[in-house]
Amino acid sequence: MTKNILGFIAIATMFTIGACKSEKEKNETTIPNKNEVSKLDSLSKLEIEGNRISPENLWKFGRVSDAQLSPDGKTVIYGVTRYNIATNKGYTDIFLISVDGGNPIQLTDFAGAEFNHRWNVDGSKIYFIAYESETGQIWQMNADGSDKKQISEIAEGINSFEISADNNQVFYTKDVKFEKTPQEIHADLPLTNVRIIEDLMYRHWNDWSDYKFSHIFISDIKDNKIIDGKDIMESEAFDSPLSPYFDNTEITWSPDGKHIAYTCKKLSGKDFALSTNSDVYLYNIEKGTTENISEGMMGYDKYPVFSNDGKKIAFQSMETPGYESDKDRLFVYNIDSKEKTYLTDGFDQSISHTVWSKDDSEIYFISGIHATHQLYKINVANKQVTQITKGQHDYNSFSKTDKVLVGEKMSISMANEIFNINAETGEETQLTFTNKNIYDKIEMGKVEERWIKTTDGKDMLVWIIYPPQFDANKKYPALLYCQGGPQSAVSQFFSYRWNFQIMAANDYIVIAPNRRGLPSFGSEWNAQISGDYGGQNMKDYLSAVDEMKKEPFIDGDRIGAVGASYGGFSVFWLAGHHEKRFKAFISHCGMFNLESQYAATEEMFFVNHDLGGAYWEKENKIAQNSFANSPHKFVQNWDTPIMIITGGKDFRIPYTESLQAFNAAKLVGVDAKLLYFPEETHFVLKPQNSILWQREFFAWLDKYLK
Repeated sequence: MTKNILGFIAIATMFTIGACKSEKEKNETTIPNKNEVSKLDSLSKLEIEGNRISPENLWKFGRVSDAQLSPDGKTVIYGVTRYNIATNKGYTDIFLISVDGGNPIQLTDFAGAEFNHRWNVDGSKIYFIAYESETGQIWQMNADGSDKKQISEIAEGINSFEISADNNQVFYTKDVKFEKTPQEIHADLPLTNVRIIEDLMYRHWNDWSDYKFSHIFISDIKDNKIIDGKDIMESEAFDSPLSPYFDNTEITWSPDGKHIAYTCKKLSGKDFALSTNSDVYLYNIEKGTTENISEGMMGYDKYPVFSNDGKKIAFQSMETPGYESDKDRLFVYNIDSKEKTYLTDGFDQSISHTVWSKDDSEIYFISGIHATHQLYKINVANKQVTQITKGQHDYNSFSKTDKVLVGEKMSISMANEIFNINAETGEETQLTFTNKNIYDKIEMGKVEERWIKTTDGKDMLVWIIYPPQFDANKKYPALLYCQGGPQSAVSQFFSYRWNFQIMAANDYIVIAPNRRGLPSFGSEWNAQISGDYGGQNMKDYLSAVDEMKKEPFIDGDRIGAVGASYGGFSVFWLAGHHEKRFKAFISHCGMFNLESQYAATEEMFFVNHDLGGAYWEKENKIAQNSFANSPHKFVQNWDTPIMIITGGKDFRIPYTESLQAFNAAKLVGVDAKLLYFPEETHFVLKPQNSILWQREFFAWLDKYLK
């Protein structure tokens, strides 16, 4: 139900920007038990079965992340995560490659995950987090991977860190316990199992409150040792970085090491649940004082980045309170004058991942345009925006020195890889070929961009993905892909779950519309869906299907609809309104009963904004229209087989929504199947569960569409 960058990628995507391990990534890369796990040999050379993507082959991809350019701009360090299906566990190692290309060098080979890798100021050392001592600690190694040693001894471990520019200090994030557990309150009942709840936000996305908050600590680095530091948020029961992403790029050092700018939402309970009002704070290390530099800006304010001269801070800001998918604007704060300048006021696109040029005259960033994500730059003086890259791809992060720019790029047909980019011409040179062994064996389907007219005369971009060895003289079954978010573009993402190429590899033509309510087509297109669930965006879906049914190679009697989250809601809604267009449905973690969803979800600002308010507000016309369009009110029209999937730890759309839908389907006599994963969340992340998910997914579709 949200967008992403790093960590949390919206429902279908693997779009990531940032450095730290998000909650989701920590679940994906499970820390192995050293007594039960040995490192897999030659993971990059695992046997690839067949010549198409299969569920098993999908889990043999190496997942590239967190490319960090060296200070001299000559080399890049990055992480690669691989999975052992047999043990259901992942392993992340750090690699190095020249910006001129060549063979990568593996720098780490520990039993578990190594991440948050960072260069020191002269590029001679690399710092990273590892769990070799059972808790997350900072390690150091030479630039060639030699002389690895643990340099921190932080009680209970850390979650992320950044080294100051002079290499003399470090900030790290660590969980701090604030609240008593029931067992501590009732000390004579140590075996009790209960939660005592008195306010909202007792759970968030995937986790119940653990009575702890993520805080920022500052420590000196002395004799290559880091010890417990000072908590700059002492006595504050708030998270920084923000939950549920915990992306440490929301925190940054000033170039002189005298300040830290950080993101925090200093609200609790009901106030937290109702508001998106996070702010950017400036902490003075010498004085121990904190200043709110975005005070009065009532939406999300995040991701501060100091200029190289230390005089300004760039940050992202959303204008509308409670609207989590509002346009991300670029602001620059002058530290001396305290003035804020809205740099992208003439640019109707969101920005992310800002990086200052060496002379501070320009700011580089990523922005979505027409369902792709490209690199841009803006002139700070005259606000002129220049697009650097073009093409059918998504850039999801980048790293820059004075003359070198490297970025992580993916597409529907390619998992994340690292590219060297000419900042003037946009020319790209691929540096890493992590999954070449897979691409050499399998064939990808053709990806086509189509523009289709909607019922109100608008042009809508629709991706069409064809099966490998497509034959225009044959008739193929087709799948309508319904996107989640609801405001999350159907861009050039490469997902390890909702993967278009694996759908095409199973001989389905995929129809993936960028319907109303998706970003990268202007603010108006993105915002239209709020208060109009079941409205124009559903007409957009049907426009795409009806237009594609005209093609002689699509069998109009064998079309299915699939989707997750808001896409799951879309499937439930279409099941009651599709007028025989579809022969099979699959809904993953979808909203079924908007009244129960409103009362059971955690971030109340989301449902208040997107549904228009509470279901008991009888005079609220927008809200009442939303609830009148709830899928559960049209179950009497259900006549098509449906598979429903959910996770027991999904707190965004609780699993009871899926149980209601399954029960309703069976009661009205519709063939239905339910997949319930007790340990999974809004996403199915464990390798064996994911493979089972894919097998059941295609078995259900094949049963009714083939």
